[in-house]
Amino acid sequence: MQRNRSMPDAAVIPVLAYPDVAAAVAFLCEAFGFVERLRIGDHRAQLSRGSGAVVVVKGDPSSGGNSVMVRVGDADAHCAQAEKNGARIAQMPFDMAYGERQYTAVDFVGHVWTFSQSIADIDPAAWGGVVVNQ
Repeated sequence: MQRNRSMPDAAVIPVLAYPDVAAAVAFLCEAFGFVERLRIGDHRAQLSRGSGAVVVVKGDPSSGGNSVMVRVGDADAHCAQAEKNGARIAQMPFDMAYGERQYTAVDFVGHVWTFSQSIADIDPAAWGGVVVNQ
């Protein structure tokens, strides 16, 4: 799998919604030992712990703002497989400015999954991200 400085290296990345991203980052780092790796405005942050990662996003956790991101080698082939096997495709694969090709699917009970293929190694500063720790 290609490396991309704009993405955590973890293969599976929970995406958790919090009403206040800065407060969530402070709590998760202090209480659980995460390290902030990247901040995107006031609406998103990437945290790491060992070989794992979590993304914190601004949102209401009670209204379905949580999801799971999974890194894959080929987003188009993965999307075709998921759709063939009953996943509802909410967003077909598309290229993002931060070097990822992603699609979003919904499983049979309504959980949201984003599958992400690194297609370029992009410096987060190129799209507005601020590297906090690497």
